[in-house]
Amino acid sequence: MATSAPTSTDSPDRQPALKRAIGPKLLILFVIGDILGTGIYATTGKVAGKVGGALWLPFAIGFVVALLTAASYVELVGKYPKAAGAALYTQKAFKIPFLTFIVAFMVMCSGLSSASAAARAFSGDYFQEFTDAVPPTLIAIVFIVALAALALRGVSESVKTNVVLTAVELTGLVVILSIGAWAVVTGGGEPSRLGEFQASGTGYALITSVLGATALGFFAFVGFEDSVNMVEETRDPIRTFPRAIFIGVTLTGTIYVLVALISSLLVDYRTLEKSSGPLLEVVKAGGVDFPPRLFALIALFAVTNSALINIMMASRLCYGLANEKVLPRGMGKVLPKRRTPVNGIVFVTLLAIGLVSTGEIEGLGDTTAFLLLCVFAVVNVAVLVLRKDRVEHAHFRTPTILPVLGAITSIILASPLADRAADVYIRAGVLLAIGIALWAVNKVVLKLRHEDEIGRGEA
Repeated sequence: MATSAPTSTDSPDRQPALKRAIGPKLLILFVIGDILGTGIYATTGKVAGKVGGALWLPFAIGFVVALLTAASYVELVGKYPKAAGAALYTQKAFKIPFLTFIVAFMVMCSGLSSASAAARAFSGDYFQEFTDAVPPTLIAIVFIVALAALALRGVSESVKTNVVLTAVELTGLVVILSIGAWAVVTGGGEPSRLGEFQASGTGYALITSVLGATALGFFAFVGFEDSVNMVEETRDPIRTFPRAIFIGVTLTGTIYVLVALISSLLVDYRTLEKSSGPLLEVVKAGGVDFPPRLFALIALFAVTNSALINIMMASRLCYGLANEKVLPRGMGKVLPKRRTPVNGIVFVTLLAIGLVSTGEIEGLGDTTAFLLLCVFAVVNVAVLVLRKDRVEHAHFRTPTILPVLGAITSIILASPLADRAADVYIRAGVLLAIGIALWAVNKVVLKLRHEDEIGRGEA
């Protein structure tokens, strides 16, 4: 039997420990809520624009890729139940501090680009159902700041809000599934669209269009990796995480494939491509008397959930890395009463505001997927490397073939074969340049501090 992780205690520098407020049910809802949201509600149309009517295929492939990597995360979080996630696994496997920092920075930036994509989705067609009087960029910035304030209030409040928002966004997807069932029963829709590809022929163009659509569609599946950064706030994480992650990925993947089938069945891919609120187009075309404004409101709650969780995860990553001395110690500062990582939340909020001002939904979503696919390739290799490192407690162990396939598929989807726009690589390159600069500054600070300590010792 797996043993429980040790109870959190205050750190040696007297920072209060994070509060273990998340039980098994809350964690399952947290994982589901983290995966569901912006990806399916906002980028379905952009995926359709890349692949055509066979919209379900990229989501089905993405589902398999997500399960492969999820299995690796489940093994590692059970083996090392600490909050730093992929960065911790990278350091333990390769012991290269620079690589560890870059992986950590990529994970953090992927969460922020995801939150920024959610903010853009919030201010798009769904919000326009109510008013177009406020500039979308201003709406997106205010949206980010409001969620940061909620994250500062406390993990318990944030997770409980996540439960409510998860229920709402699931309701929206149930509406879509019900509309699709009605269409099938009544003979509505156009089944021939389901095999229609945007690229003609069966050669290289078709392969790259499917890979490109899968890479972008993979954005809808990201989120399960964020949950491992909540391990120090989860009760009995070694027992809880395997079930939570596998249930979350399987349930959301099944829903995504069904929603993609229904979307293509009812709406032409060209119409979906032009909309930042593609599921609203499905509601309008479904032949069911469901108020479009009500569905738009549900969609707003859904993308809110995605952004909230990503801000929480990025801030917890800062906290974990500060405790591992990868980031400056100040990033680990915790509010004494609320016990939330205040400096981490402020830092990631400022970065998210910068990102939301520089990109649109498709570019930000594809940036998120690209960054995480690179990280997933490293994590899948790390699982294999760390098989030689034994721990005292029992934990989940994934079959060796799964991380091998996970690494291969992640590399393919991150490569130029995925036919992504140049601005995605440029944005990712700029973010990595910022990361390298931060790494250099941190090294200098640590060196100066070490020299000062030596000087005091000699004195």
